Amino acid sequence: MSEQLKQHRDQIDAIDEQILKLVNERAALARKIGGLKDDGVIYRPEREAQILRRMQANNAGPLSNEAVSHIFRSVMANCRALEKELSIAFLGPLGTYSEEAALKQFGLGRQAVVCGSIDEVFRTIEASAADYGVVPVENSTEGAIGLTLDLLLASPLQICGEIMLPIHHCLLSKQTDITQISHVFSHSQSLAQCHEWLNNKLPRVVREPVTSNAFAAKMIHDLVSSDGTFAAAIASKRAAELFNLNVLAENIEDDANNTTRFLVLGKQQVAPSGKDKTSLVLATQNKPGAMVDLLAPLAKNGVSMTKFESRPSKLGLWDYVFYVDIEGHTNDEKVAEALNQIKAKAAFVKVLGVYPIAVM
Repeated sequence: MSEQLKQHRDQIDAIDEQILKLVNERAALARKIGGLKDDGVIYRPEREAQILRRMQANNAGPLSNEAVSHIFRSVMANCRALEKELSIAFLGPLGTYSEEAALKQFGLGRQAVVCGSIDEVFRTIEASAADYGVVPVENSTEGAIGLTLDLLLASPLQICGEIMLPIHHCLLSKQTDITQISHVFSHSQSLAQCHEWLNNKLPRVVREPVTSNAFAAKMIHDLVSSDGTFAAAIASKRAAELFNLNVLAENIEDDANNTTRFLVLGKQQVAPSGKDKTSLVLATQNKPGAMVDLLAPLAKNGVSMTKFESRPSKLGLWDYVFYVDIEGHTNDEKVAEALNQIKAKAAFVKVLGVYPIAVM
């Protein structure tokens, strides 16, 4: 070993000792703060978002902002776990993108509550069988998840946060020869997100939608082929590791920027973080210009709308409700005034949640 290499490694060892000491000092302070809280709330999305934004703003590299966020999310998760190991519900089985989103937001300092459906995630939190839940709400390629929107309308739960997860699909199989694949299983949205890749690479395969990507991977793992059928799943690389499958192709999504937005669901109100989002669901009178008139207070008060989605209300034929995301917190004066004006005009208004804008 060269003397220069030894010097660098000695410096790293010394820095590691400092990091260990400082992380434990931070954990001790976090534990003291936990003892001073009088509301029993352990997860503070607004505080964590503020920390991540500050660390990214002060990041001089060479680590990327995403890497810095990953490190500090892990630190915060482990500090949180000193107070309580939070239980997080998500659509299973293990290996779904919902689990990846839960890992990104809550780290390893949490207990997994694996659910068989998005409906079950909602019911689990409502019954206090989990502290929080993570559900998909929209994809940059395929649009909104209608079931999640419908459940938000009926549920008493609050949106406490959002997670933006880049989605990178892999083709997984027990086989090693991609030309032998005759069937591909995955969630319908994932099949759609890989539509052109499948057309180009596997034009003759039968595409079979199932309840989740990870379920597809598990199916392939458990499948015993007796008729010459060779199957594959579209799922994550983590699913390949969990179910001991070969990765025949990586990054097969048609859009390299393919991203799914997930929501964190809970029962708490979230304080302002300084960069927030408010999600609403609205209904208006069925008359010409009613929707334009209803949204006019946003422009009048300088409030930016970032999402507008219509869904059948299921209360009457051709009746619709409208899901709207706006920038700002309900504590902000201009947001509060805009909402007061909207409520005066709307047939129905429900605030689904106020929460920090996702930090990548």
